[in-house]
Amino acid sequence: MPNRLAHETSPYLLQHADNPVDWWPWSADAFEEARRRGVPVLLSVGYSSCHWCHVMAHESFEDPDTAALLNEHFVPVKVDREERPDVDAVYMEAVQAATGQGGWPMTVFLTPDAEPFYFGTYFPPAPRHGMPSFGQVLEGVRSAWTDRRDEVGEVAGRIVADLAGRSLTESLPADRRPPRPEELHTALMGLTRDFDAVRGGFGGAPKFPPSMALEFLLRHHARTGSAAALEMVQATCAAMARGGIYDQLGGGFARYAVDATWTVPHFEKMLYDNALLCRTYAHLWRATGSDLARRVALETADFMVRELRTDQGGFASALDADSDDGSGKHVEGAYYVWTPEQLRAVLGEKDAEFAAACFGVTEEGTFEEGASVLQLPDTHGPVDAERMASVKERLLAARAERPRPGRDDKVVAAWNGLAIAALAETGAYFDRPDLVQAATDAADLLVRVHMDWQARLHRTSRDGAPGANSGVLEDYADVAEGFLALAAVTGEGVWTEFAGFFLDTVLLQFTTEDGALYDTAADAETLIRRPQDPTDNATPSGWTAAAGALLSYAALTGSELHRTAAERALGIVTALGGRAPRFIGWGLAVAEAALDGPREIAVVGAQDDPATAALHRVALLGTAPGAVVALGSPGSDDSGEVPLLRDRPLVDGRPAAYVCRHFTCERPTTDPEELAERLRG
Repeated sequence: MPNRLAHETSPYLLQHADNPVDWWPWSADAFEEARRRGVPVLLSVGYSSCHWCHVMAHESFEDPDTAALLNEHFVPVKVDREERPDVDAVYMEAVQAATGQGGWPMTVFLTPDAEPFYFGTYFPPAPRHGMPSFGQVLEGVRSAWTDRRDEVGEVAGRIVADLAGRSLTESLPADRRPPRPEELHTALMGLTRDFDAVRGGFGGAPKFPPSMALEFLLRHHARTGSAAALEMVQATCAAMARGGIYDQLGGGFARYAVDATWTVPHFEKMLYDNALLCRTYAHLWRATGSDLARRVALETADFMVRELRTDQGGFASALDADSDDGSGKHVEGAYYVWTPEQLRAVLGEKDAEFAAACFGVTEEGTFEEGASVLQLPDTHGPVDAERMASVKERLLAARAERPRPGRDDKVVAAWNGLAIAALAETGAYFDRPDLVQAATDAADLLVRVHMDWQARLHRTSRDGAPGANSGVLEDYADVAEGFLALAAVTGEGVWTEFAGFFLDTVLLQFTTEDGALYDTAADAETLIRRPQDPTDNATPSGWTAAAGALLSYAALTGSELHRTAAERALGIVTALGGRAPRFIGWGLAVAEAALDGPREIAVVGAQDDPATAALHRVALLGTAPGAVVALGSPGSDDSGEVPLLRDRPLVDGRPAAYVCRHFTCERPTTDPEELAERLRG
């Protein structure tokens, strides 16, 4: 019989709706039930494409004996971390503080007042490698709760007090200023020390795509001409694109590589990774003209549209790592890996030999049971492009016949904002109006479904219906960022206007008087701590994403209020950039834009005039850090919505471009080549 999760919309929660565990969703009613029964709460947090979440669900939550123990002595609460990043962040902070590590599934035991007192992540069904079994943990917690309740309460109280005492305000410089040039140079040196000069990327295994740090390095190169910054981007992007983390057949990136060589990925594919990386490769092409960067940007954009686009025009959250291996058993990577025998069955002997050499498929394999993850090592010299295209087409068709990984079709506002920015820019750079249209459709969905009449955002939707959870800071910031990018590409000022609504909410609901930002709104549900994290994780932090969107909006509108808020928010980058540049890369990228101005480009002229289009394209392709672009006709409605366009006449009746900083403009130009020269970093 289904449990309470059967009424939820989250695909992750619905995966557990038929468990024998009597799950509750996160709610006041669940904690009231724990108080009524006098039992602790088991909080289990995960997400639908999480491999070890599936493993623990199968081993423990589907087990009747374990479920009986849970149901009798606990109130079990299941949370989708993608729906409730606030709940996840608060308790993950406690887990990391107590154990020194974290991850998912996250397993936390709480008092009926939601105070944590015992922590962990994955627990096996039997003791293993020094870990207790999940059953042993349950028995131990039950015993402590029954026999040492006062001690448990004291532990929970100390943990909550410790969390409440943590404040980032002390980290902000007294004058709340953005980083200076020398401080950004220090951050560059920190990244250089961590850079893997042999294999690309930063640090060792596991290795995550460093999208935000790469954007900083591209902007730093544009502003300073630093060859070292550009070389780190080029080496990392080439290594990722040629490694197993990149899907050599279908495009798109897996979540991370489990090794230091980018060979074996954790196979889940997340919307946010692909949106960020699509934009990174597009910006690398913009800076260098790299054919590899162009190919990967377009293939990744096409992957998002083909595999993640929903019927309503938004983009789904993720594809699972696991899929049926053909025998009914769900196995990680089964959809993506190949053996030499499988290549021969699809391609025949000669083309299979060619494919094995090109993609690094061996009899020994690079993954499990003799299978190989496809790579594209740069060791074979020129490749017959026509033959390669034929091989890829046939392998992709054969792979399509395999059981597909599951898809979490929940639409997350923040991640769709990232996708809108990536698709709009990629479509504009490479003359792909279909990609710009896909970005526009997603933006329309966010306005129609996620936004209410007060311009407040719902974090998620599914099947065109909004979820119950309110947007967090990253939702407002990333959607504003996406809308501003879409406005720059389309010349439709309404997207700038919507971005302004969301950024006003950031100022009213998320920003403190001292310039700090919280991840949840002032009127959001009260948790044991109001989450606040300025550092990047898999996506830009809401704090620095907001700083970036505020800065761009100020450049388009001349709003000193938004400019001041952006600069004050960048104070945290001044504090952390030199010490931990890998973890505040987006903030460093925004700081580069602030140092450069950012430059403001107003392109005026009829959009159907080829001369306007030529100037507009040059403006979009400029590498000046964080430059903003406004497109419109003199006296049009667009110029009313975007103040940067006001009082910008044509020149001798011809379309013109104005390059400005802080609304102080150079003389206009009608020459695309002259404009390009002005927009070099």
